[in-house]
Amino acid sequence: MSHIPPHHDPACWGCGDNPNGLHLRQPTEVGATEYEAYFTFDERHQGGPGIAHGGLVAGALDEAVGLLATWYAFPAVTARIFVRYRHPVAINTELMIRARLEEARGRRLHVNAAITDGGEVFAECKAALLHVPLEHFLATPEGRAAGERWAQRSEDQRSDSTS
Repeated sequence: MSHIPPHHDPACWGCGDNPNGLHLRQPTEVGATEYEAYFTFDERHQGGPGIAHGGLVAGALDEAVGLLATWYAFPAVTARIFVRYRHPVAINTELMIRARLEEARGRRLHVNAAITDGGEVFAECKAALLHVPLEHFLATPEGRAAGERWAQRSEDQRSDSTS
């Protein structure tokens, strides 16, 4: 299989086109050690009245550390994540999510992230992620199909450049 650049699947809840997702932007720089994006939880993400569901808050933090780790060492998966909730996270409010690579040692990446309103920290996490072989994602029918789409895209681009 040809080289596949860092990316997430279009159906991804965190950064893909999933209608119920967060639509976080994907990093633009391979090897980046910091990531920042703006997003909003809405009624689809609500737990208590007006408050984002805690599991989705954790999911957003996991997405941010995963995006950063994936662009640092493609592909990467979360091995462990510890989330600290400091304050309820309001829906329909613009939020900022930031992640930073704290340490990279062998296959293990340590990444921290936080959700803020630009000042106050609502939730934060410390995560350990692992750089895994691409075959990790090619083990499922969906993963193989995605790999074949990337291979076809690469082949099409090579054909276009030689035409």
